[in-house]
Amino acid sequence: MTRPAAPSPAPSAPAPPLTGLRVLDLATLFAGPLAATLLGDFGAEVVKVEHPRKPDPSRGHGPSKNGVGLWWKMLGRNKRTITLDLSTRGGRATLLRLAKATDVIIENFRPGTLEKWDLGWSELSAVNPRLVLVRVTGFGQFGPYAHRPGFGTLAEAMSGFAAITGEPDAPPTLPPFGLADSIAGLTTAYAVLTALAGRESTGEGQVVDMALIEPILTALGPQPTWYDQLGHVQPRTGNRSQNNAPRGTYLTADGTWVAVSTSAQSVAERVMRLVGRPELIDEPWFATGAGRARHADVLDEAVGGWIACRTRTDVLAAFEKAEAAVAPVQDVRDVMADPQYQALNTITTVDDPELGPLRMQNVLFRLSRTPGAIRWAGRPHGADTDEVLTELGLTPAELTALRAEGAL
Repeated sequence: MTRPAAPSPAPSAPAPPLTGLRVLDLATLFAGPLAATLLGDFGAEVVKVEHPRKPDPSRGHGPSKNGVGLWWKMLGRNKRTITLDLSTRGGRATLLRLAKATDVIIENFRPGTLEKWDLGWSELSAVNPRLVLVRVTGFGQFGPYAHRPGFGTLAEAMSGFAAITGEPDAPPTLPPFGLADSIAGLTTAYAVLTALAGRESTGEGQVVDMALIEPILTALGPQPTWYDQLGHVQPRTGNRSQNNAPRGTYLTADGTWVAVSTSAQSVAERVMRLVGRPELIDEPWFATGAGRARHADVLDEAVGGWIACRTRTDVLAAFEKAEAAVAPVQDVRDVMADPQYQALNTITTVDDPELGPLRMQNVLFRLSRTPGAIRWAGRPHGADTDEVLTELGLTPAELTALRAEGAL
């Protein structure tokens, strides 16, 4: 199968901002590969390296169609795919040749694995001093947990996320999707660009040590500072917040749900006027978010009772007219039909040689001058091996020898 051609830009359109950046994605599953995807969305040339006989497990995660994993179609977009067994002599030599012409390598092996194959930082930087090596692991490259197997679920538990998620009298709740991996993937893309900016001033590459347990801890906010200064431990509060009220999800008359937020005092006042309880605004405790949170039962009864008598359409219209903050609780069916997402082209259509037109999330943000683009969806396992390695300078005889060794 030939690689889908990238769309031709308009004659006056500048190249995507990461054009010319070369990335090797050696990672599996989600955080590292997602970072590479985000770089590829804005023009980086990304080559996905997979084991010849053990593809990235994300190809088999979740639903598939005609035997083709659909998660991979998103995660593998804008990447060329090759196979390479790094534990073989030929695989090691080939990776070092690739590294010479690469700006960034992203890997998520357990600490010490690359070193076991004589492919650690000393060997890689020797062939390319400007290389940025990104190492994504559960717990980082050192410390008492460094050599443990690490997954996003463990980060969600260790960071404090699960402890504050769920109803007060229910067990801690883990997210039903890769939250910690996604946050780490976003952070890793930022780390790559930061390291590359550093290279501009030093002329040298460096190692990025990314631990899944850290970005999600930052996303949880000032909990360590609260504890350090006040001994405060945030409890589970369900959909309620300790910082403002009314806040939560409310059932409408037609059996659907809406979410209401009153983080701003002015919005809280508008909501109470809308639901016919303006007298609550004059209560002394209503003047602060924390005060309102301590009286959430009263506020939820007022807001929930009003919403329960109206359809979701009527609730949304009334809140919009009142300039109060509300949103429907949507599942993916609603998301696909939502007019705001449609206006933003958040869900876009990609033509795929295997599955035909398929829809997925678009690039993460819009740039007015040098926008990103999805050039193709995830490619079959090893589809571009010969093309990429031939571009590197390997001859047909060398490719044959590598296959005979089991390196490809």
